[in-house]
Amino acid sequence: MARVTEDAREAGLDGIIVTPGPDLVWLTGYRPTALTERLTMLVLTPGKRPALLVPVLERPDAEAAEGAPSLEIMAWSDASDPYQVARDLLHQEGRFGVSDSTWAMHLLGLQHVLPRTSYQALTQGMPMLRAVKDANELARLAMAGEAADATCREIIRVRFEGRRETEVAADLARLLQEFGHEQVDFTVVGSGPNGANPHHEAGDRVIQPGDAVVLDFGGLMYGYGSDTTRTVCVGEPGPEIRQVHEIVRQAQQAAFEAVRPGVTCQQIDRVARGVITDAGFGEQFIHRTGHGIGVTTHEPPYIVEGEEQPLQPGMCFSIEPGIYLAGRFGVRIEDIVTVTETGGQRLNNTDHGLYVVE
Repeated sequence: MARVTEDAREAGLDGIIVTPGPDLVWLTGYRPTALTERLTMLVLTPGKRPALLVPVLERPDAEAAEGAPSLEIMAWSDASDPYQVARDLLHQEGRFGVSDSTWAMHLLGLQHVLPRTSYQALTQGMPMLRAVKDANELARLAMAGEAADATCREIIRVRFEGRRETEVAADLARLLQEFGHEQVDFTVVGSGPNGANPHHEAGDRVIQPGDAVVLDFGGLMYGYGSDTTRTVCVGEPGPEIRQVHEIVRQAQQAAFEAVRPGVTCQQIDRVARGVITDAGFGEQFIHRTGHGIGVTTHEPPYIVEGEEQPLQPGMCFSIEPGIYLAGRFGVRIEDIVTVTETGGQRLNNTDHGLYVVE
């Protein structure tokens, strides 16, 4: 919290306001038990102790949070106006960063009682707020990656042919939990033509011999995310599937080898996209090359054209190029990578070859 307060000052902000969501969990360990219309907010301003304003009925939960000893916890009752209470925590004028997930009714309430204040979304004012991970965070991400890898090694042993996508997705969810995930966020199983939809939700399609199947899965372990993708083929793959898979593999490898401090996010995207474009499939690579990961699956930095943020040691993000041939099949390979002082380190280490499954 002290570091973020100083970062806010350097960003030209007089403080930041954090409402329930990933930023609040990351900073304090406090996750309200339920989504509520009652105002909850953390206020970080230079020269003041961090203050957490909560509804009085939720004060016991806030006091049990990991970061509670560092906080001044203040409570408001249903008979009071929470914005008047919040007014005393903020400067009477100034510019504040505010969580992207802040409800409009709360922001409008603050503007009403503090008309000389202005607000900026944290993704605009402090886009790299959670981007650089410390040693504890990196350890959690590494364990989540290892658990996803263990899931991958097991899923290729199950039978695919003749089963519905939903059945394989259920296997993925079960395995993620068996290997330690407390939360499963997604289990993409895109078989045959469904694989050409990058975010296809597993459906009732029965997997056929010769299908390429995109498997993209992940969740949270120790509060931090996993996200990996491998493509398998049911039985011996045809030459086109092999060709496309090899192009994607080369693009993923080239992008990984380009990772090092000082290189911009868009340069990594350009490397992966260049390999695929040179092979004649540029128009079939229809999404960014990657996204950051931490307490949420998608967060800055984003590995995409136009993002000029230089890579820094401790940043973690996916590298996941893909080729999608509409109505036929898709191929994607994804690892989570962290930036080191000298290059990149994979947090997913299963084989990048085309898996052949039954």
